[in-house]
Formats: sequence, structure tokens, C-alpha cells
Amino acid sequence: MHAMRLPRPGAGLVWTELPDPEPQQGEVRVRVCACGVCRTDLHVQDGELAAQRYPIIPGHEIVGRIDRLGRGVTGLEEGQRVGIPWLGHTCGNCFYCRSGRENLCDHPEFTGATRDGGYATAAIADARYVFPLGEAGEDAALAPLLCAGLIGWRALSAAGEGRRLGLYGFGAAAHIIAQLARAQGRSVFAFTRPGDEAAQEFARSLGACWAGGSDQAAPEPLDAAIIFASVGALVPAALSAVRKGGIVVCAGIHMSDIPAFPYRLLWEERQLRSVANLTRQDGLDFLRAAAHHKIVTHVRPYALRDANQALADLRAGAFSGAAVLKV
Repeated sequence: MHAMRLPRPGAGLVWTELPDPEPQQGEVRVRVCACGVCRTDLHVQDGELAAQRYPIIPGHEIVGRIDRLGRGVTGLEEGQRVGIPWLGHTCGNCFYCRSGRENLCDHPEFTGATRDGGYATAAIADARYVFPLGEAGEDAALAPLLCAGLIGWRALSAAGEGRRLGLYGFGAAAHIIAQLARAQGRSVFAFTRPGDEAAQEFARSLGACWAGGSDQAAPEPLDAAIIFASVGALVPAALSAVRKGGIVVCAGIHMSDIPAFPYRLLWEERQLRSVANLTRQDGLDFLRAAAHHKIVTHVRPYALRDANQALADLRAGAFSGAAVLKV
């Protein structure tokens, strides 16, 4: 197989030829058709995550077809189209797994960080952690749902039932969740990089009732806010924007340091929360909701060999929506 492999932190990805991997007990091999390019991949490249290994093949928004079943795999079949998400394996035995919170497992494995991911022509996955996708929709359009959509869904659930929702950072996740929030009857307020008029217009095209820079005040108090951007300084800004009793959710896996802020921003029962990873039930619930509401992903396609360019463009904010490698 061929892969774009990261040899060490801070390096560029290297085009590499490797032997085809073989699925072990409880695993499947998937021939990759498309793989989304996620901001978490930048954190992997920059060595900002505690749980990762090198060399590693990044990528955890994988859409492909099973071409080999490992021993003991049931309920899946060769030729079936499936998705492989960020959470790639859990122990099943720790306190969190046994209490229905496998997203907080003490001994997890992560696709594209601790186990090889989808910037390749083939990938191995724990059969318990693949999602059947059916045949509706294009591979590239489905790929961003496997992380941007999933973590956005978990963040949206954590944000509660408030009607006025702020989204800080309008990238892959926000452009999906904005559509779901609008389908739920919420008003969406989009906060982008200051001066990014293209992103603001993109947000309005997806139903945002207001879009402006993250340095601007919301036009009215928000019930909740979700921070997708990895900028710690947005936390006090979002707390300032939500009403009494409002909720601010930090949705990223990594964030720069949060600056000190006065207690009055948190007072009056405002809540500051984070979300981590996903559960398999999140995946099942979100994929049903995305299909029901006919969520449309806006993708910028790249060839597998152009993964370095895709990452650079993502870092620079050079496109709206999501980047996807077409394999």
C-alpha cells in the first residue's frame, strides 16, 4: 500500500510504500476511498497531543470499503462501505467504559495518532469501531462527518437546548453543526477570524442570522456558545457573550492557554465545559440525524500525494468547509 507518513513531530509527511497490513482478531482491513483532513491532524503534526506515536500515518475521517475480515468479526462483510472515526479502540474494562463513557477510556487508541490512519490506500480498524455508511452520498462528502460532524454533535448536545447559539471558528465542524442547529430551530451566530469576510458570508449562506469577527460583540445575549477554534483567548470572550446560566463548550482536543479572566464572567451560573472524543452511540445518533436533515458538507478535494498542501491550506484558513483527500 501507499501512505503519506509523518516520521516525527514538526516534519512534513513523506510518500511511503508499505506492505499491505493484515487484520488481526476482531479487526477489518479497509481500502480507503476518502479521508478528511482535520485540525487534529495539525496537532499530531506539531506534536501537541500527549497520546500519539511516530512514525504515524495521520487521518481519522476515513471512508472506505472492507476488503478483508479478521478472525471473529461478525456483522460486517467484505465490500461494505464503512467509516472509521477518531476513537479507534477502548479497553472495555475501566471505570469509564463500564459506566457508559467509553470516550473517557483509560486505555484508548486513536486513529491517526496511536494507530495508523487514513492518509493511505488501506487502513486497519477495530471492527467494533467502524460505522456502516450505506450507499447514499459520495465518499468525499461523508468523510468530514466522521470527526468534524461527530465532535460537533457531542458539543451541540453539551450546549443544551438554548435557542441562540454562538459558534467560534467557522471551519469544518461549525459548517456542519450550523446546519443541524438551524434544523433544530436555533438561531446561529458565527464568529470567524477578524476580517474574514469570506468565512462570514459562508456562514450566512448556511443560515447564520449573524456573522462577524471573534473580536466583535454578539448583537444579543447568547444561550450557549461552542468554541471550535483552538484559541484559548476565546474562552473569556464567549463567557462574556452568553447570558446568565449560559453554557460555553470547548470542542477542540487542544487549545492554547486560556488567559486569566475575572470571576464575574463565570458568575451567575454560567458553565464552562469541554468535550472529549466520542462514543459509538454518538456516531449512530449523529449519522442518523445527518441523513434525516440532509446535511451537506462543502469539501475541498486533494490527491493523497498532496496531503502536505492540504494541511498547509487548513492551517492558513485558505478554504471554507472541509479538506478531503480522495484516495
